[in-house]
Amino acid sequence: MNTKLFHSLEGEKIYFKALSTEDAQEIHSYASDPEVSIFIGWNLMNSLDETREYIELMLNREAEGTHLYASIVLKSTNEIIGTAMIFNFDKEANKAEIGYMLHRDHWGKGYGTEIVALMTDFAFQSLHLHKLYAYVVDANIGSARILEKNGYELEGRLKDNYFIEDKYYDALFFGKITNQ
Repeated sequence: MNTKLFHSLEGEKIYFKALSTEDAQEIHSYASDPEVSIFIGWNLMNSLDETREYIELMLNREAEGTHLYASIVLKSTNEIIGTAMIFNFDKEANKAEIGYMLHRDHWGKGYGTEIVALMTDFAFQSLHLHKLYAYVVDANIGSARILEKNGYELEGRLKDNYFIEDKYYDALFFGKITNQ
């Protein structure tokens, strides 16, 4: 997998860079926010050490070739504002899952749409994948809209798929097939 190319993706307002334990403090600022982590597949990071350990886990997964991760950096400030990932690669079916999380201060500013566009183009053009997909908690309306803006279609709903803070939520399954 071309990790160097993934880590060098650049958009109009943001760019990707390789994850680093040196950035643990910035990553912890959103990974420790309950409002950010509630609908993401990550556990809430309760300490800086816990965040640093999770970054090390992500780096190991990437080194093994099972995941691609990147820190999302805001061009105007060089501040890390989120994490992007491509994972659950299925070589036989030629597909993978995407995920992303953003610091709450940067929601609703179009960065998520740009992140998904960069990952989608990279996956189809550089990895030559046939399909990308994402699972979204149905209450996460912003994330669903980001996918729709990028041409992902709602393919299904999994009833009561998530149990978060003593409440069940449906999972929305979005997919996009390459035009090539």
